[in-house]
Amino acid sequence: MIAASLNGAFGRAGVMLMFGASVFGALAVLYGIRKGDTKLLKQSPRYAWLAFGGILLACVMMQRALITRDFSLAYVQQVGSADTPALYNFAAMWSALEGSILLWALVLAGFTAAVAWRFRKNTDDPLVGWALIVMFVITAFFAMISLGPADPFANGAVGVTSGPGPNPLLQNHILVLFHPPILYLGFVGFTVPFAFAIAALVTGRLGEGWLLETRRWALFSWAFLTVGILLGGWWSYEVLGWGGVWAWDPVENASLLPWLTGTAYIHSVLVQERRGMLRVWNLSLLVATFSLTILGTFLTRSGVIESVHAFGDGPVGAWFLAFFGLIVVVSLGLIAWRGDRLRSPGAIDSPLSREGAFLANNVMFTVFAFVVLLGTIFPLLVEALDDRRTIVGAPYFDRLTMPIGLVLLFLMGVAPVLPWRKASQELLRKRLFWPAWTGAASLVLAVMVGATGWAPLVAFGMAGFATGAALRQLALATRRQGWRGFVGRANGGMIVHLGVIMIAVALASSNSFTHATRLQLEQGVEQEWQGHTFRLESVRENVNDAGSESALEARVLLDDSKVIVPAITTYLNMGIDVPTPGVRTGLTNDVYLTLEQGAQPGDTSVSIQAFIRPMILWLWIGGLVMALGTLLSAFPGSKRRRATDPVSAPIPTGVTVAAASDGEPESESAGASA
Repeated sequence: MIAASLNGAFGRAGVMLMFGASVFGALAVLYGIRKGDTKLLKQSPRYAWLAFGGILLACVMMQRALITRDFSLAYVQQVGSADTPALYNFAAMWSALEGSILLWALVLAGFTAAVAWRFRKNTDDPLVGWALIVMFVITAFFAMISLGPADPFANGAVGVTSGPGPNPLLQNHILVLFHPPILYLGFVGFTVPFAFAIAALVTGRLGEGWLLETRRWALFSWAFLTVGILLGGWWSYEVLGWGGVWAWDPVENASLLPWLTGTAYIHSVLVQERRGMLRVWNLSLLVATFSLTILGTFLTRSGVIESVHAFGDGPVGAWFLAFFGLIVVVSLGLIAWRGDRLRSPGAIDSPLSREGAFLANNVMFTVFAFVVLLGTIFPLLVEALDDRRTIVGAPYFDRLTMPIGLVLLFLMGVAPVLPWRKASQELLRKRLFWPAWTGAASLVLAVMVGATGWAPLVAFGMAGFATGAALRQLALATRRQGWRGFVGRANGGMIVHLGVIMIAVALASSNSFTHATRLQLEQGVEQEWQGHTFRLESVRENVNDAGSESALEARVLLDDSKVIVPAITTYLNMGIDVPTPGVRTGLTNDVYLTLEQGAQPGDTSVSIQAFIRPMILWLWIGGLVMALGTLLSAFPGSKRRRATDPVSAPIPTGVTVAAASDGEPESESAGASA
């Protein structure tokens, strides 16, 4: 009982320390800025580290409570169990509402401490000070949530000695250990560029300096969000047993929305750095990205939507909705206040220019985000206004987003070959020659291997076109720079593009050419389907050592070479059945089997749902390539023009007339960023 009280008392004390340090930190920095007290401003990193130390203590206490099965806490009663394996017991901290907020607060306080450390020599700069104030305020909000409506250290019912454990879907795959924390690193990471954007608006320092300071923060946050979304698709594929990776579930959409606006920002910020344009647009994208992370938190934790990913009906919905509204109102108010100073010094000279392509790219990403947002919240609006339930399903999203995706693939091929300011027709013909032929070859290859339907064929053609453009840029970069042709924002961006193309082709293939059927397998009898053979070897039951899980397994011999074991796992203390698919992964396709309900141990005949899904492996390979490209983008490449240099600077010495006339000086040879 003493240990139990220590877990709750120290955990709550840690959250209170985070709240107090954040509030006092914000007030101290604000007072220091107003009074010009540099000594006080230099103390601001201490408040950030105190806040981080407090929430770290709280998380350690929560993990201690879960490991020691401290059932005096209500949260442990909800997600803890003596029968849960240690790995999933550790991940149980973020398997429900209160613990997920605790993890979010830990990541947020970590980013705040990292910013304070990174800019520790510039704490007397008002821009840094206001950025820290914004982050302290956001940190204080999440600490307040953990102290009030989502208290993870609240006392539970007396006399409870065991609990059900985490949701069964969250304790049957190792990805639960990685998917939520990585996704949170992406969500929360965008707080940093958002805070500096607000600081720039408050201080009136609206040039490109704050963009350069936060570029890597935004880039790595985007990378974490990308990897987190892909890991979520992998988890869905391996766990849910429906054979797909993306179902346009509202919670899936909640993670996609900030990714779309964040991707638009990663592109358009290049235009502001290069030409001083799109200032209002970039600020709006940062506000939208951060606001959508808060809106997504509201959707997943308020109980307003039903989803396998949601955290159920929680008491925090109104708090997050109010916080979302406050962010939007304050941010838009600041942008309107600084409207005159946000006017761009230049304008787009021609649609056939790199900035013109980036603008078109941003328009498409914005339309994409609007379509997803509308389809996600429309049922909520109908229910609120008309008191009736409606569903917006996959056909709506597929029909509207498919043409947007095709246009984005086209722009991905065009943008890297366009020069800044204006392109001539002769220049375009020269630069688009090889990308066009690559696209045509991809289309012919797709037809030869049996692809049909206008949408998949267009997707394959556009993917080849974009691949040709990316490879052309990398070839130019490596020819001029050697191995450094793979390093730097522009060159690494081309590698990211290649990863995106792999994912696009994999999705087009798997969504268009998946085969599915129901097989009635007899023991010892071979069946053939889609060029594969299936033979049931046995049906047996396995019970784990703790006696908490029972798995009914069907052993199926595939192609006389490998045994696949689809199963149905029953969590006995909950009485819940969870299908576990059996998958054989290959470079060209996956064979995916699920065991249908009704089978019994010892059966000689079972019903199996079978899927042949092409190119699924290339989704995960594409994700790895994107991560690699993002990492390479973070390192400095060749010497680049400073954002303050004139756009029409003289051609550097040593650049040949041919290169200059082609519009590709060495410093810009690799084209657009990811």
